[in-house]
Amino acid sequence: MGAHPSDPSIAGGVALNEIIAADPEANLGPEVARSFGELPFLAKILAAAKPLSVQAHPNLSQAKAGFARENAAGIALDARERTYRDPNHKPELICALTPFDAKCGFRRLSQTRELFADLGGDELSPLREMLGSSGPANEVLATTLTWLLELSAEAAGTLSQAVVAQSVAGSWTGAWFAPDLGWVPEIASEYPGDIGSVVTLLLNHVTLSPGQALFLGAGNLHSYLKGVAVEIMANSDNVVRGGLTPKHIDVPELLAVVDTTPIEVPIQMAGPGSHTFSAPVADFGLTRVVLGDSRWVEPDGPEIVFATEGAPILTVDKTAQEVTLGKGDAVFVPASDGPYRVSGLGVLWRATAGQAETDSTG
Repeated sequence: MGAHPSDPSIAGGVALNEIIAADPEANLGPEVARSFGELPFLAKILAAAKPLSVQAHPNLSQAKAGFARENAAGIALDARERTYRDPNHKPELICALTPFDAKCGFRRLSQTRELFADLGGDELSPLREMLGSSGPANEVLATTLTWLLELSAEAAGTLSQAVVAQSVAGSWTGAWFAPDLGWVPEIASEYPGDIGSVVTLLLNHVTLSPGQALFLGAGNLHSYLKGVAVEIMANSDNVVRGGLTPKHIDVPELLAVVDTTPIEVPIQMAGPGSHTFSAPVADFGLTRVVLGDSRWVEPDGPEIVFATEGAPILTVDKTAQEVTLGKGDAVFVPASDGPYRVSGLGVLWRATAGQAETDSTG
């Protein structure tokens, strides 16, 4: 749901980017039109039936440089080997609709050393030695990641098979390793011989409950494993992949953009009623609204509003236009529409530019 030129949403038979371009100030509002000149966000319902690629996204300067570099090289925008399809960054926020498993950012080096020590297996000795190197954690992890991603296909396959064998053998004793190692056979069965099944063991494992969310900034190496979620991101299609995918893999660029600094994953939890998630970017904001009464919303920019439960009713104050949103329905609300009211029962989501305005009951 959005207006990215590669695959814009359609409203009334017209592409959303064309609708916005016809009157940017009315559709986006003066501030968003001046700051971005386009709808600055994309929203998705993401349904991962199997593990998705190990990937990271560039920051804004990296995206601009990469886009210019590939343009200069004459690589077509739709070419398979293209990495940068626009000059924009792609921070994102994901909120679970069902239990949702993901890998997100590098875990503490001490824990990763403990995991591979407990896993055992002589074939993993070189990896354990590399992880045991002296130096700052981010440098040790960067060296380890580079080594893994630059292995030959044969060596990667051998290491991946060894990790699967040790995971299945169950000789490890660390109870907290269970979610990490439990996913290894499934990942490897989908992508046999892919080093991504080993790389994911360097990352935090997260299981989100419905209503829990993660914000992922530039350089965060991640992989979504299974589940259904609402995802919102900056208006970009820049994905730098390193494994677990049939799509284009760009190892040198991934190593250039990834941030190997270990993190504690900051999980957010939606509150009752209307809840706006924390996203420290100007490009987007996401608000979940659980309806039990009528609420007035006063947006200060463009919005895409969509429903995941029930049949909420949206009424525009200025025109009295009324739309009932069935499950999966979405509408674009131009900035010029002004205040609108949502009523009925259900759950709807407001995708906005930056932090959404607080709505009110009554």
